[in-house]
Amino acid sequence: MKIYNCIKDFKPVNNAVVTIGTFDGVHLGHQAVFNQMKVEATKIGGETVVVTFYPHPRIVLEQENSNLKFIKTQEKKIQHIEKAGINHLIIVEFTKEFAKTTSEVFIKNLIIDIIHPKILIIGYDHQFGNNREGSFELLNRLGKQSGFDVKQVDAKNIGKTTISSTKIRDLLIQGDITVANKLLGHEYSITGKVVRGQSIGHNIGFPTANIEVSDEYKLIAAVGVYACRVHYMDETYKGMANIGFRPTIDKVNILNVWITIEVNIFDFNKVIYGKDITISFVKRMRDEHKFENIEALKTQLALDKINTLKIL
Repeated sequence: MKIYNCIKDFKPVNNAVVTIGTFDGVHLGHQAVFNQMKVEATKIGGETVVVTFYPHPRIVLEQENSNLKFIKTQEKKIQHIEKAGINHLIIVEFTKEFAKTTSEVFIKNLIIDIIHPKILIIGYDHQFGNNREGSFELLNRLGKQSGFDVKQVDAKNIGKTTISSTKIRDLLIQGDITVANKLLGHEYSITGKVVRGQSIGHNIGFPTANIEVSDEYKLIAAVGVYACRVHYMDETYKGMANIGFRPTIDKVNILNVWITIEVNIFDFNKVIYGKDITISFVKRMRDEHKFENIEALKTQLALDKINTLKIL
C-alpha cells in the first residue's frame, strides 16, 4: 500500500475507486466498504484509494473534551487498512482551518481535481465537510457533473446490533470485549512499551510486563482481568492481563493512582524492558478485586490462569 501524507503528492491512477472517512476501529462495517471497493476496482481494472484524516477531526474540534478516546492509534489504523488490501492511503492533515471547508469544495478541489475518481463508495451513515452537510445526494449530484458513480454500502449488523465505532467504544468501556471483537472482526488490542514495575508479580510467581501506552487518545478497555494473547517479535504467546489499580497491592485511594496495564505472559522468560509488545484481548474474565492478603491473590491468579487456558 502506498501512503501519502499530503493529498497533493498523489498522482492519479486509472479508474480510481475512492472512499473517505476516519475509520476508527477499521471494523466490519469499514471492511465491507473496503471489500466493495476491491470488487468494483476489479470490474473496471482500477485501484482503490482511501482518504482519511489526521489528527482525528474530533481532536481538533473538541479540544476541551478530555474524554476523547479512540479504538485504534493512527499506526494501527494504517496497518489494518493495509491488511484490508487497499492500494493507496491518503492522509489529509485536519486543522481548524480545513474544518471550515464545505463538502462541495472538498469534493471538487481535492477528490475530483486531484484523485479523479471513477467510483466513490461511502458507508450508510457517511456525512462530512463543514457542519457535516455532505450527503449521498450531494455526492450524487457532483458525480453526475464530473463523471463518477456514487455507491453506498448498507449498514452491517451482527444480530440486531448495527456496527459502528461509537457502539464498539461503548462496549469496550463497559468491558464487553467479546461483542466488541465480533463487531471489529478482529481482537481489540493495546500496544505499549514494557516499563519497570515493583516486581511484586515476580515475587509471587506471576511475573507481569507493565505496559506504558504513549498515545493519550488510545481507548483503554474497562478495569478487569482478561484472557489475552501477547505479540512480541513475530511470536504470539498466551497470557492474562489486568487493567486496573491493583487494590490488593497499592494502599492508596484509587483517585490518586494512574491506571495500570500489566500482563502475565505464559511460558515466557525473556527480559523485554523498553520493548514494545501488543496485547490482544479475548475475554474479560472478572472484575478487579481487593483481596485480604497476597496469598488470597495468588490463589485467585492460579484460578485465572486455568480459566485463561480453557478460553484460549
